[in-house]
Amino acid sequence: MLVLVLAGEMIFGLPFHTARFFRPTLLDAFGFSNTQLGDVFAVYGVTAMLAYFPGGALADRFPARKLMGLSLLATAAGGLYMATFPGFPQMAVLYGYWGVTTIFLFWAAMIRMARDWGGSTSQGLAFGVLDGGRGLAAAGFALLAVSALAMYLPLDSLGSDNLERRQGLRSVILLYSAATAACGVLAWFLLPDADSGSALRPERRAPPNRGPEPRSRSTMLRNMGPVLRSMWVVLRQPLVWAQAAVIVCAYCAYKGLDNYSLYAVQVLGLGEVEAARLTAWASWLRPLAAVLTGLAADRFRAGRAIAVAFAVLALSFAALSLAEPSGGWLKVIYANVFVSFFAVFALRGVYFALLEETGTPRHLTGTTVGAVSLIGYTPEIFFGPVSGRILDRSPGPEGHQDYFLFLAGCAVLGLLAAAWLVRAHGRQRRPPPSAR
Repeated sequence: MLVLVLAGEMIFGLPFHTARFFRPTLLDAFGFSNTQLGDVFAVYGVTAMLAYFPGGALADRFPARKLMGLSLLATAAGGLYMATFPGFPQMAVLYGYWGVTTIFLFWAAMIRMARDWGGSTSQGLAFGVLDGGRGLAAAGFALLAVSALAMYLPLDSLGSDNLERRQGLRSVILLYSAATAACGVLAWFLLPDADSGSALRPERRAPPNRGPEPRSRSTMLRNMGPVLRSMWVVLRQPLVWAQAAVIVCAYCAYKGLDNYSLYAVQVLGLGEVEAARLTAWASWLRPLAAVLTGLAADRFRAGRAIAVAFAVLALSFAALSLAEPSGGWLKVIYANVFVSFFAVFALRGVYFALLEETGTPRHLTGTTVGAVSLIGYTPEIFFGPVSGRILDRSPGPEGHQDYFLFLAGCAVLGLLAAAWLVRAHGRQRRPPPSAR
């Protein structure tokens, strides 16, 4: 589980941590606007969307350790290219490449292993431990990366030139690349093969001795049959769509955290190193939020825990959309920065625990994860371009207030989606009139 946790976080270090914790530095070092960076993430989103569903089916047929190990090594290789500071078109291609390497071979395999580890009674705890452990890895490594950046930039960063920024950010990128590659080696040699590779293989009767079957197009089509049937079974389930709607809104909130370091610099007046350190310290809430919410989900049902988290998040984002960076408002701002981090991490910790609550068969775990992720992670495509344009339209405090208002709206939609799921689940479990 330790290797799964480390691998599960470091796979996203290069494409996401560098932009989340070091966004002001990254924008200056690469010479990008918020809109351009958002468009780069949109390219990642498109390739990731194309990879979720086939990656889910792949996870039901092949050993997770091999899929995850190859994915981590391929992602680390992209970091070496990022360290050369490519231009906007080349950066977009790199993020498109990462959309494949981080999702196609990795994502569903990780979720499948976590679900197998949790059994049938501790899904909330299993996913809470997974996401909480990933949070510990993210926060700890982020503070290490902040220390690397601080070697090149002073705390206020006002007297720094772009060469120093590039040197500091390059050290951060190479650090993440090395850690990602190391996790790839660990995953290949230490993760088990158990419960992998059998999901879509139905029980077979011994075939008659017909001799070797020639390879043909018809044989390939027959081999695709189990995959296509599994996809159809999954897509016909209303609760799968309800879970996907919850993840869409929760992931919008999670993507919203990416701009907090920029908010700290442009609105709160912190230096780049201080802003990165603030978001790194806030990330330490992730393990606490994920594990506590996981336990609550096992006791009170995941759907209800998710609804409460969305309600808290809507209020917190609404407060940040009204707050002015002066006087007594500063306490409100800092309090809600940490409250919103906690609520977002609570959501991430349990939304895949809904797999058990929605009655997903274990042999369809990978395929269901692929289908839910295909829909649920569509914010990878639209969130960056939308948020980047909101911030660039009104630079400064006003743009960030509009941004938090947008996030509050996403949280309200998430609350409605969670209520829909809880109600649909209740109807599904209610016995027919003749059985009452």
